[in-house]
Amino acid sequence: MTFPQSSSSARPRKSPAVVIFLCFLAIVFDGYDLVVYGAIVPKLLAYEPWGLTPVETGAIGSYALAGMFIGAILIGYLTDIVGRRKVMMVSIAAFSSLMLLTAWAPTPELFGLFRFLAGLGLGGVIPTAIALTVEFSKSNRRNFNNALMFSGYAVGGILAALLALAFLPSLGFQGMLALGGIPLVTVVPLLFKYLPESPAFLAAKGDRANAERIVAEYGLELLPPARVHTDAPEPGRFRTLLTGRLLGAMILFCLAGICGQTLVYGLNTWLPQLMIIAKYSLASSLTFLLTVNIGAVVGVLVSSRLADRFGPRRVTAVAFASSGIALVLMGTGIMPLVAMYALVAVVGFGSVGAQILVNGFVATYFSGATRATALGITLGVGRIGAVLAISGGGVLVAAALGNFINFSVWAIAAGIGVVAVLTVPGLPDAATRGTTTGETPATDSTSNNTHH
Repeated sequence: MTFPQSSSSARPRKSPAVVIFLCFLAIVFDGYDLVVYGAIVPKLLAYEPWGLTPVETGAIGSYALAGMFIGAILIGYLTDIVGRRKVMMVSIAAFSSLMLLTAWAPTPELFGLFRFLAGLGLGGVIPTAIALTVEFSKSNRRNFNNALMFSGYAVGGILAALLALAFLPSLGFQGMLALGGIPLVTVVPLLFKYLPESPAFLAAKGDRANAERIVAEYGLELLPPARVHTDAPEPGRFRTLLTGRLLGAMILFCLAGICGQTLVYGLNTWLPQLMIIAKYSLASSLTFLLTVNIGAVVGVLVSSRLADRFGPRRVTAVAFASSGIALVLMGTGIMPLVAMYALVAVVGFGSVGAQILVNGFVATYFSGATRATALGITLGVGRIGAVLAISGGGVLVAAALGNFINFSVWAIAAGIGVVAVLTVPGLPDAATRGTTTGETPATDSTSNNTHH
């Protein structure tokens, strides 16, 4: 695949692919954490010393998401202040350490507390990884490179499902969680050695010499001219994002994020248990979980290329719609096994895939000066959907309402997601987002036509 090339004639000495790969590795363990909890839910429910109910298990699962809600907003904002590199390393180190503590928790109360604290660290990884990937990508490949990087989310899910199939009976839920500590001794050292700082961050902080050095080394698109200093105060990042037309966009992006994370976290957490209720074996239910994430990887890599070409708006809407339709069909109970696997793969594309496309839409909609903050807000507020989905899924299972409702109720979130992304306002002109960064607005024929 092709990565960004320098606008100058000098051959870059370092490849942006390295940065994108490091971000990919970080996201793999986010996906692992998401899916491994869904895989261990049956074991948690069967663990007699704790005697957890489905509602309690769902509540504990939501604690990590509550931590990610706070972490994504707070750390996403700090990323634009202290730098992407430091935030990425500290966040992964904290998350990995707390995953080990979670595995060794002696009580469900401490188990839930450590899940919450791990979520704080994990919440900072995603907006940082997306912001770095977009910055180190050519403007006409940002959606694809973001999807390629974020496919690590689904790869982590695939890894969790495969490891659960192979080792869950012998390792138990504690052993599966302990594997989440691996990044502490693998990914963090790689980041320390190979991850550069964001040129946009360095330039914004006045270190233009180092910013231009990194641009030249990685063959990135040239930085815009330095801004002329004035005595007028610059608006804060939150104020910039929460005023005027951008406020409407932020609300709709947050709504789309809530819908996307409702599908991602709700289904990846509760799908194994829903399939068991639908009379499939535990091994089969874990295979369905594997299929969800395979569908997500394949689907989003194809759709992200379409998003770069035609704009992310309509492609993201199609992803949401496809998952909703597939979920309703799954709930009918008349589908043969092969069709169920196909529908589950479509659900993976329309849940994990839709969320990845939403992230790419946000990343290409806002400028480099506010990108990580906007992503942090969108991902953080989106955790509301994740918390509701995980805790609400426990209530749904306990209510025993039948297979049709168990599956099709999730389609409501998909329908709302379609409406949200289609109504995001188009930007009035490139100046609103590119004057301080020199960036080209995202190509989106839908939004481009809204202000003509």
